Amino acid sequence: MSPISLASPTAEDVYAALESGPGERVALLSARTSPRKVAETLVAMANASGGLLIFDAQANRRLIGLAKPESTQEMVTNAAMLPDPPLVLHHPELIEVDGATVCTVLVPSGLRHVYSLKGQYLIRSGRENRPLLPNELRRLLLNRNEVGFESQVLEKASLDDLDPERTEALGRLLNSSDGIPEMLLSQGCLAETTAGLTPTVAGVLLFGIEPQRWVRSAEITCVRYPGKTMSDDFVREDIKGVLSDQIRRGEAFVSSNMRQGMRIRGLAREDTPEYPISVVREAIVNAVAHRDYSIRGDNIRVLMFSDRLEVYSPGRLPGHVTVDNIIEERYSRNEAIVQVLSDAGFIERLGYGIDRIIAVCAKEELPHPKFEETAAGFKVTIFGHGPNLVGAAPPSGLFSHLQLNPRQEKALAFIQENRRITNRDYQSLCEEASSETLRRDFADLVDRGILLKIGEKRATYYVLK
Repeated sequence: MSPISLASPTAEDVYAALESGPGERVALLSARTSPRKVAETLVAMANASGGLLIFDAQANRRLIGLAKPESTQEMVTNAAMLPDPPLVLHHPELIEVDGATVCTVLVPSGLRHVYSLKGQYLIRSGRENRPLLPNELRRLLLNRNEVGFESQVLEKASLDDLDPERTEALGRLLNSSDGIPEMLLSQGCLAETTAGLTPTVAGVLLFGIEPQRWVRSAEITCVRYPGKTMSDDFVREDIKGVLSDQIRRGEAFVSSNMRQGMRIRGLAREDTPEYPISVVREAIVNAVAHRDYSIRGDNIRVLMFSDRLEVYSPGRLPGHVTVDNIIEERYSRNEAIVQVLSDAGFIERLGYGIDRIIAVCAKEELPHPKFEETAAGFKVTIFGHGPNLVGAAPPSGLFSHLQLNPRQEKALAFIQENRRITNRDYQSLCEEASSETLRRDFADLVDRGILLKIGEKRATYYVLK
């Protein structure tokens, strides 16, 4: 049941709502509910992701039926006028369901205003309406205001905090006849203040000498885990600097830490990386361009596992964009950042890149990527060629801090996947090596405290210590 995507609720939608029960996007209300209580639910849903209100249905999912349907319609219409600003909704609809008449009202997603009732800002949380916390209200105001966080002026910053080489490079790229300050002003990277031209958040993120001095969480954390879950064995890089450098270095991390091998197509073998690099680039660019930079204490995360790549971006989907309509709809939280990255050739101005990720995965015969909203962000999961690669070596650098030989790296990668390794397993991984060479490899790993030997003779196997 996805009420927010409905153009006009139907009897089937009412059935689905009754089946799912009250929740974040469904409210089952009595016709005797006061206009004030109805207005609270309308405001809470309008400040969240929209939803569907149904009168007269009870919390036990039983239809009662309206005795005076027209009176209920009028009451709901009046209730929608109580918020500030008033909610302009489609006229409440009457629907016949199993011989009972119910009244439905749809609150669409992606509304541009932030709504209050008698000075109180509410949001839908589960099946309840609750007041917005101060930080939640601040983010909502920024997300729905025409002037977002990226346009905020950094009063203590100055033109000296921007890298002149980077700003001049953009001027040459745009073939701008204006001066650099005028160009940056038109791009939203500077703003006019009483102190003169002052950098905005977008300005320091795109051209700053020390961007993280001003926006501390504006960075990417890249981690490669050898198995399917997080573990104590990993390779990590925390990437800072301007956004364009973050994109390049994030892509380079994934490229250098993913497996390379071959796959069979028809009767031919072809060299294949674990993930199509164009998909990696699109996912990282999308995260950098559209994340919510007002969220503190959280950053973009690129996590590599043996079976998937996850790219997480702080901030839920902006505006009217939902997981259901993300391919068709367009809305930019950071217009200035998107414009400059577009001018620099990183992204297409009118696209998120999600459709291109899907298209490339389909062309490469990979599983459909997964898009999901979390409690405070958005995550893209890409499933790679890993399980189907022939002769794939472990990612370069995954065990580099241990200074192992290639055979030992294969052994540790095998253990990460299978929890243990036997002499026979190792011989199958390294068919060209002698039994004595493999024995010495195991002995070295045991002596260095990396592996633990369990059992004797034919029953011997090794695990991570």
